[in-house]
Amino acid sequence: MVSMAESLERLSALAASPVVSTVSRAFAAAGFELALVGGPVRDAMLGREVTDLDFTTNASPDQILAVVKPVSDAQWDIGREFGTIGARVTAGGLTETVEITTYRADAYDGVTRKPVVAFGDNLEDDLRRRDFTVNAMALRVPDITLVDPYGGVEDLLSRTIRTPSTPQVSFGDDPLRMLRAARFTSQLGFVTDAATAEAMTDMADSIRIVSAERVQVELSKLLLTDAPRAGIELLVESGLASIVIPEIPALRLEIDEHHHHKDVYQHSLTVLEQAIDYEKTRDFNGAPDLTLRLAAILHDIGKPATRRLEPGGAVSFYHHDMVGSKLAKKRLTALRYDNDTVKDVARLIELHLRFFGYTEGAWTDSAVRRYVRDAGHLLERLHILTRADVTTRNRRKADRLGFAYDDLEARIAELREQEEMEAVRPDLDGNAIQRVLGIPPGREVGEAYKWLLELRLDEGPLGSDEAERRLLAWWTERNSPA
Repeated sequence: MVSMAESLERLSALAASPVVSTVSRAFAAAGFELALVGGPVRDAMLGREVTDLDFTTNASPDQILAVVKPVSDAQWDIGREFGTIGARVTAGGLTETVEITTYRADAYDGVTRKPVVAFGDNLEDDLRRRDFTVNAMALRVPDITLVDPYGGVEDLLSRTIRTPSTPQVSFGDDPLRMLRAARFTSQLGFVTDAATAEAMTDMADSIRIVSAERVQVELSKLLLTDAPRAGIELLVESGLASIVIPEIPALRLEIDEHHHHKDVYQHSLTVLEQAIDYEKTRDFNGAPDLTLRLAAILHDIGKPATRRLEPGGAVSFYHHDMVGSKLAKKRLTALRYDNDTVKDVARLIELHLRFFGYTEGAWTDSAVRRYVRDAGHLLERLHILTRADVTTRNRRKADRLGFAYDDLEARIAELREQEEMEAVRPDLDGNAIQRVLGIPPGREVGEAYKWLLELRLDEGPLGSDEAERRLLAWWTERNSPA
């Protein structure tokens, strides 16, 4: 529970911080109002790290620029149309980026999510247009006065997501706020109040007017939170997920009374949670990994299309890895994810079942090399995804799979040390192939290179002399009369 006394103490410390103090004194000296608003106020009160310094003021963009120039070493006005000026300020040995926006009193046309930009003349009206009450609080500086006209403090104390106006008006103005509600549910660990959740369900279809790019940004922010499960469940329960990423709610397969299988939807959420745990315990990248998390939540989306009810009560999902890879590529492309992310997520989904063949019989060194080769730069992500995919409650089975993967990783490490597996290449490059065979650049060089690569994967490093001998023998046999 948030203590109000502690929260006010944190706000005072924020207002007294070198950069905030420098900026606020400059605006006060120029005769303008200034207030920290939204995220930094909320996060300071919660004791979270404040990563963005967002201010609002009654000064116009031109006036903002005039005030910040003397106290900053860089400024930019790319957001001038929306009243926002950015600046880099150094004070007390700290350098931070700040954004300062003129009070807004926007209106929305009800057709798109783009506002008709209008500047306002008071802080309270500016706060009214914000998404949620916990983001509609401001801290006037330098005099340190908390402005909270819509009950943000009470909602902060009760850990509730609620809109300043009615949710129908708020979501009608900007349907993207429904996705933001889900994101804040996970990011802050709050609960969306009943009226807000009901409006999300009733108005879910209006999300269609929001661009795919904006939807993608919110989905990504949700997945990158420490605990995205609650937000995803809210999207599914409200019907929003059925519109923006329908492959996830489709995982809630109907359970036939005669055919039993685990709940694929709940399994996928658990895989996501376990992947996040592995991110931390394996010190992976040092930051949340979007590619891994997308692959975790989407890894089984091929199951609904491949589900077969077998005799005796069994359920099969043959080739759901390949089908799921294609479905993920299609959905992520539609959501305007970049090409590398789309390709990498699809590849992880395609490969996520490969390991389970390892438990059926020991792999040869050649098979281990191919596993590493096929994963490429995704190998560590594949390690995590494969381990996270084990959600069985059968401790004996879970231990068996865990020990098997420990063994596979140990073998990979041993071969890597022996053979520099990160860069598995033939013992001869294209130039050497041309020299040995006496042929010019062309298709045949590529075929020879591919043959040598397969040989390398099967037998490990051969050395250039042995590789030349084997290549010549292959070439002679290949070109001999039938």
